[in-house]
Amino acid sequence: MIEYLLLLISVIVFVGIIIGKVGSKYGIPALLLFLFTGMLFGSDGLGFKFENTLVAQEVGMVALAIILFTGGMDTKMSEIKPILLPGLLLSTLGVLLTTLFTGLFIYWISGNFALGVTFGLPLSLLLAATMSSTDSASVFALLRSQRIHLKRNLKPMLELESGSNDPMAYMLTIALIDFLTQSSLSLGELFFQFVIQFAVGGALGLFFGWVAVWIVNRIHIPNRTLYPIMLLCVLFFTFALTAIAKGNGYLAVYVAGIVLGNVRLHHRGSINHFFDGITWLVQIILFIMLGLLVNPNELLQVAPLGLLIALFMMFVGRPLAVHLTLIPFRSLGVKGKSYLSWVGLRGAAPIIFATYPVVSGIPGSSLIFNIVFIVTLLSLLVQGMTISPIARFLRLAVSAPSEGNFMGMEIPEELGTQMQEKEVTATTLSHGDELRQIELSDEELVILVRRKNRFIVPKGSLKLHIGDILLVVSEHTKQPTSEERHHQLIKRIRKSLLQ
Repeated sequence: MIEYLLLLISVIVFVGIIIGKVGSKYGIPALLLFLFTGMLFGSDGLGFKFENTLVAQEVGMVALAIILFTGGMDTKMSEIKPILLPGLLLSTLGVLLTTLFTGLFIYWISGNFALGVTFGLPLSLLLAATMSSTDSASVFALLRSQRIHLKRNLKPMLELESGSNDPMAYMLTIALIDFLTQSSLSLGELFFQFVIQFAVGGALGLFFGWVAVWIVNRIHIPNRTLYPIMLLCVLFFTFALTAIAKGNGYLAVYVAGIVLGNVRLHHRGSINHFFDGITWLVQIILFIMLGLLVNPNELLQVAPLGLLIALFMMFVGRPLAVHLTLIPFRSLGVKGKSYLSWVGLRGAAPIIFATYPVVSGIPGSSLIFNIVFIVTLLSLLVQGMTISPIARFLRLAVSAPSEGNFMGMEIPEELGTQMQEKEVTATTLSHGDELRQIELSDEELVILVRRKNRFIVPKGSLKLHIGDILLVVSEHTKQPTSEERHHQLIKRIRKSLLQ
């Protein structure tokens, strides 16, 4: 039967990719379409049955670890330093407030209105905790696919929050499950677990991040394609060992990814390509699998409550938590905080966290899973499709810079050079339209010219056109030390005196 299983899986994934490609033209999030693909092939669709919640949870853990690691490698410290404090507050205090506000709303509305479902306070808070984090897979994918460039450092803040708030949501979910299953568990014990998870996860993430850097930069392997595989082994080792040590594995792999993304790393090009590809693969598999796991007929029972919870989180719970958390940071402004509130997408992480109550046998856990699924669908549909329009409406979107390297060329990082693309404009041609006449620094060299779909080998006499793309290689400029700047200043003074 393995042949039939492989045939079915390949068809489902392929159909999901094609649907995602078509949907992206109309601004529909690809991850939402992967969910719909799973539902299409599921038990209420074409009849493929997948009901193993434990397998879905374990696959989700692996996928989320890879997604967070890749997101960490894409996080640049130079970008997040200015917004490090507000970003971390959003990923901790913001998640806690979202859980509290949403949990109280669920408890109130389910107990006072005939919606067919009634939740006690602990179960209401557990449901809210599973949905309290913004999903890193959804945020990373949408911000990159739509090439949104935002003012006020909002993009790095969103990426930092979405990459670092899953550990908090995970710990809240596990703590509340422990509280429901172990009535003797005290608040002091819960707080101690939080501290241990954060401390151990952060420390081991830093340690194994530097170990990974040492391995890549010091160990020579003739086949460079093996370096990404070694990093994948380090990723899983870090996640597993941290979990065994009672730390938070998700936090550890995210921190390790940040370390790798902010140092000089040999073979970075092949490593980035590998992890970009595998991240998309696990995202596709994960969202399709979660779509297969749900039965659309079971969603009808909780649809009214799920709709009200989704609307509350979009327009009240998340905005209230964001604005309260960011009160000290006035530079973000009301518009910036409002946009951060809106891009609180739910995705794979909440659905994965919703499997934990099911596996733990919590009464009413199947209802929790279905409600989380409805909220995720609505979030991806409403918020995911309006990221760009809302940014333009709030006047926070600016023209995105060139993504770079779309010619498919890379230079090894260890050579100490960098490559960028420059578009030829009327200003570029102000001194003449020949390549030799444009202004370049002494460290820059044009190695290729792209004109529409044609590539041209550059020569000094080449006549440039407005819209041409120049591929420019330059040396990294080393910043002088204070002592070197002092000597340079003395030399300039001496030179001016002699003249």
